[in-house]
Amino acid sequence: MTDDLLLVTGGAGFVGSAIVAAALERGWAVRVLDDLRPDVHGARPTFEPRIDFVEGDVRDPATVDRALDGVSAVCHQAAKVGLGVDFQDAPDYVSTNELGTAELLAAMDRAGVDRLVVASSMVVYGEGAYRSSAGIVRPAPRRITDLDLGVFDPRDDAGELLTPELIAEDAPLDPRNVYAITKLTQEHLATSWARSTGGRAAALRYHNVYGPGMPQNTPYAGVASLFRSAIQRGEAPRVYEDGAQRRDFVHVRDVASANLAALDWTSSQPADTFRAFNVGSGHVHTIGEMAEALSRHAGGLEPVVTGQYRSGDVRHITASSARLQTELGWAPSVSFDEGMKEFATAPLRASV
Repeated sequence: MTDDLLLVTGGAGFVGSAIVAAALERGWAVRVLDDLRPDVHGARPTFEPRIDFVEGDVRDPATVDRALDGVSAVCHQAAKVGLGVDFQDAPDYVSTNELGTAELLAAMDRAGVDRLVVASSMVVYGEGAYRSSAGIVRPAPRRITDLDLGVFDPRDDAGELLTPELIAEDAPLDPRNVYAITKLTQEHLATSWARSTGGRAAALRYHNVYGPGMPQNTPYAGVASLFRSAIQRGEAPRVYEDGAQRRDFVHVRDVASANLAALDWTSSQPADTFRAFNVGSGHVHTIGEMAEALSRHAGGLEPVVTGQYRSGDVRHITASSARLQTELGWAPSVSFDEGMKEFATAPLRASV
């Protein structure tokens, strides 16, 4: 239990609101800073009386200074997420994620707040780790000519099919789209802040987060939301490529508990500390399996495998969460089938 004041940026959002609920249950006093973007929230949310809500943009120094008054630690979730529609989204990603983080960290320095948990993503790894007959390799981006032919799995220069492996936090980072670049920049900014100010920071590299309250009908919310929205409309989920893309689907309540574990961890670390942690369920499933599970539990139409692709997507990305479990004592609590059964009929968040 704690009576310290926690600031959750983006605390009205999908992941942020789950963190707020978990923090309140743990005894934190909670303040939320959120600009309530209509493309994320739709209708204006309501907040329970225990939450001190500050409406405003994390890019505005005066607003952030006000939000940090009396704060002991920050959980930074405010960001533009997802792959985006096209490159015209790039300025919004860079401004929201990179400038927003820089303004927050500068304000934390002014306020003397030295504990930070920042939401990162598995996308910073690019294609992830693979094994060939020669050992562990990191494949180059997939070629459009291969994708057009339906050759989706990465191969080495000799044409050998590569076997996906779990990737650890010390693996080389290789962001391959604008969103991934901004998430890695957020980590670099947090590292610089910790070094310059004596702060303590943890970056949580989320796997594919899903659960009740995901935004619906938006290309920015992730594949689980797109499938769930299609089922709700009475349509079949449309699965890109051949559906065999490997992912780790982690429930939003488990992500929230990982954030609280990371907050506890920052309180015991020496000055000038930064460490990254993968956050996943520890169980690999394909996108096709996820679509099938959602349709089955919701009584919806069978998924349709389209063979379509998006050039910025990675084929397989699955990581080990052993560091988080070993060093922070965290463990996921929601199984894949339990989570998908709940999510198949859970309410989604309306968006414009």
